[in-house]
Amino acid sequence: MPGKKSPVGLFAARRLKEKRRRFRWNDVTYKRKILKIAEKYDPLEGAPMARGIVLEKVGVEARKPNAAVRKCVRVQLVKNGKVVTAFVPYDGGLNLINEHDEVIIERIGGPEGRSLGDIPGIRFKVTKVNGVSLIAILRGKKQKPTR
Repeated sequence: MPGKKSPVGLFAARRLKEKRRRFRWNDVTYKRKILKIAEKYDPLEGAPMARGIVLEKVGVEARKPNAAVRKCVRVQLVKNGKVVTAFVPYDGGLNLINEHDEVIIERIGGPEGRSLGDIPGIRFKVTKVNGVSLIAILRGKKQKPTR
């Protein structure tokens, strides 16, 4: 009978704890949390949302097997000056956004903070334009304020 992988017995607790501590580094979420990966490399610096100014409107081609142009905007963040690309959701959402508008962006909700679905390399989406919710403007509940 081959030897056991883990220590057993009355005095094995310290060894077991040490072993568990070492194996935790194999867990991706633990590693990212301890090394503060999100805060270091995230343009939002760990915040859930960020304010930015629209620089330009861009169309991003969808990944295979879809053939579509996803409507996006290039946004310069107010807090640190970084420029990111954000997806504009909803049908006709891009028509409501002009250059130099102030938008609020948030994460798109992909795995590990990455992009979602068939939009390559885009990790953020637009939720508000000039302080008003994008969907509220689209549904006609509110007017988009002019700056």
